[in-house]
Parts: sequence; structure tokens; C-alpha cells
Amino acid sequence: MTELNPERARRAIVEHTGRLADSAAAAGPDAAVPTAPEWTVTDLVAHVGQTQHWTAEIIERRVTDPADMPTEVPDLPGDPDKWPEWLAQSAVRVASAFSDEALDAEIFNAAGDDRSGARFWLINVLNEAVVHGFDGAGAAHAQGATDLPQIDAGVAAELISHHLAMLTSPTWAMLRPESAQAIQGTGQTLRWLATDTRDGNGAWFVERRPDGATWERGNRPADVTVTGPAGTLLLTLTRRVPLGAGGAGAGLGGASLGGVGVEGDAELVRHWLDNTAHIAD
Repeated sequence: MTELNPERARRAIVEHTGRLADSAAAAGPDAAVPTAPEWTVTDLVAHVGQTQHWTAEIIERRVTDPADMPTEVPDLPGDPDKWPEWLAQSAVRVASAFSDEALDAEIFNAAGDDRSGARFWLINVLNEAVVHGFDGAGAAHAQGATDLPQIDAGVAAELISHHLAMLTSPTWAMLRPESAQAIQGTGQTLRWLATDTRDGNGAWFVERRPDGATWERGNRPADVTVTGPAGTLLLTLTRRVPLGAGGAGAGLGGASLGGVGVEGDAELVRHWLDNTAHIAD
């Protein structure tokens, strides 16, 4: 997997967390989150800030044994006016924890794949900030805000790789066996093709095999190809926008994000999306 430049990732964590703070203020604490229907904005802010503090402690303490994972996180301030400062503190803390020295330290990797632990957690925190930042923007949009965030194509591309790595990881098979089994197959293939990335980093090839799904970067012919901006592909894969909705965000009043095109077996894509929800979706 091509790894995102750490400094760029650190900046993006802070930036997207700041966007979430702005969206939360615009939406209000009790607003529903259209793309995460079980949550309010309060739940969303608490989850992102507490996850950042929790992850920062893992990196700061160089946790190598899952039995030593943090068990406590700071409470969300009761006053929503204090949320921007609280989120800024959590974002800066976790971004700062990922020093160059920490990136190569021995740290537990919760995915169980071949990435170093710190690099796994770095991209995981970034994914939380970006995807949940979009959730917050959707809540604000539903309350009358007009803009939805643009996701940098390079950042989105790395998060697509992270998403596919998670779905095919040993940990996913252990914790979500029903999903891992559902995306097995007999050689069916899917290609995700970004229209706005550079350096050949905008194509992903998935093969559904009897022993599990696999993925790799690369532009190979497939049974179905989904094409669009990298940000919209990411939001489609993470079930934030529906497939074939002309770029309209689910529950976002038809806000345009740049649509995706599907060529080939669309049911194959729908089945993949229907069976790859994360627990917080």
C-alpha cells in the first residue's frame, strides 16, 4: 500500500477535525446526522474527540499488547461552546503523537495486517476525521448550511486503500465474519477508478475468491467498474452517498458531490456495499 506522507496526514487530521467543529456549531448538538442515523451531533463530536484522545494514548505509551489498551477517555464538555477547543486539543494531541520516531516504533496494529502499528493508527485517525467530518457537514447541511466539504483527492485515495485493507484484514474476518464471508466469491472482480488522482494511485482492483476477498492497486479489467472523483468513491465505499444517485448525498437534500458512473454488473457493486458496513454506520 502506498503510504500517505505523514506530515500531510497530520495536517489533514487537524483540518478535518476543525471542519467538524464548525459543522457541529452550525447544526446544533441535538441535530440528527443523516449519514449516521443512530447518532446526533453530540454523539458524533464525542466519538471523534474521544477516539483521538484514545489513539493518542496508544501511540504515546507505545502500546504493544492489546490487553494494555486505554480504558478511559476524557468526557465531552457539557457546554457545546467548548467543543471547538476540545476538538482542537484532541486533534493536535493525536497528530503530535505521530512523530517521525513514533511511526517506526513497535506498536500494536489492530488490523493485524502488514502495516506498522503507528502507520495503521495514523491513517485510521485520518479516516475518522474525514468521514465523520462529512457526517457533521451533512447534519449542518440539513439545518440550512449550503456547503459540503471537498476531500483532497490524494487523501481520499489513501483512505480508499485503508478501507479495502480493513475489509480484507485478519481482524475484519475475526470481528465481522458475516461480512468477510459475504464478500467471498468465485472470481468476481470490481474496479474502482478515480478521475482526479495523480501518479497512478487512483485505481483499485478487488477480486472475490472462495477463501476471501483480495485487493490491490492497479487498473485491470473487471466485471464492473465504478468511476468518479476519489472523494465521491470514498464516500460511496463508506456508504455516505448512495450508488447511482447522481452524486447526491444520502439524506442531504440532493447536494451535489460529483457523481459516479457504473459500467458492468451494478448488482455486484451493490452487493459489495450492502455487506461491508462498519459497526458505526
